[in-house]
Amino acid sequence: MCGIIGLHLKNPDLQPRLGVLLTPMLEAMTTRGPDSAGIAVYSAPATGGELRYSLRADEPLDWELLGQRLAADTGAEVRVRQLGPDVTVLSSAAGEALLLAAVRLAAPQVAVAGWGRSMVLVKDVGAPADICHRYGIPGWAGYQGAGHTRMATESAVTTAHSHPFAPAADLALVHNGSFSNYATIRGRLARAGVPCDTDNDSEVAARLIASRMAAGDGLEDALKTVLKEMDGFFTLLVTTGTQFAVVRDSFACKPAVIAETSDYVAMASEYHALAGLPGITGAEVFEPMPEEIHLWSR
Repeated sequence: MCGIIGLHLKNPDLQPRLGVLLTPMLEAMTTRGPDSAGIAVYSAPATGGELRYSLRADEPLDWELLGQRLAADTGAEVRVRQLGPDVTVLSSAAGEALLLAAVRLAAPQVAVAGWGRSMVLVKDVGAPADICHRYGIPGWAGYQGAGHTRMATESAVTTAHSHPFAPAADLALVHNGSFSNYATIRGRLARAGVPCDTDNDSEVAARLIASRMAAGDGLEDALKTVLKEMDGFFTLLVTTGTQFAVVRDSFACKPAVIAETSDYVAMASEYHALAGLPGITGAEVFEPMPEEIHLWSR
């Protein structure tokens, strides 16, 4: 059992409050997932073609020194925004492949949690409220966010196994449920040159979506591939730099509720996570039907 929350803002006036709105939503899902939590937040793209890289180490690291090393290795400026002793966000206009390869070479102990023009992603083990406080989530601004609280059932309680999974630029997936044939799909992806970093079934879905989008599919078609090829009980929230999508399996066993107003689209595993949002009493509130793909774009 896990908890999902997401918020897609239509009204730009709400963007300075995104973190303030997301934090109680994530905390409300604590009973569904006390083991670990994570959140992906989207804000205006960095200037000059920069990408943002959300990095994490298992122990404190001299991030400024790493930034200097990466700047020397890539020949491009690297700016460091440290969120904690073991977490930082690097911004650089170096090519994506070049920067990611440089990170692997300079600091193989560092994990890249996510990257993109708009997305910053943090995840950690522990209570959702503690994680939000640790990284200052209430102070974050932006236009969209997706979060997850995890109760591990089939894989280890580690930061690497927690959600969101972000296998491509500005792509994030959070999942409540389980896939029964994920090992088969993971093997097929590996043979196609798409390896997974963990044994988490949710990562397989994220990798499948990313591989389909890399092949030219839009997000909706990629989600149709998940519905066709992956068996199990699931609710998925998938976000990109411009899109926010929700889908449930053919039995719709895992809970999901969506609320839409002229100001935002919000979703959560349970309604009480939405109850504090502005204008919620006037929202259109509904549960997505089985295999319906609900997608919003900005």
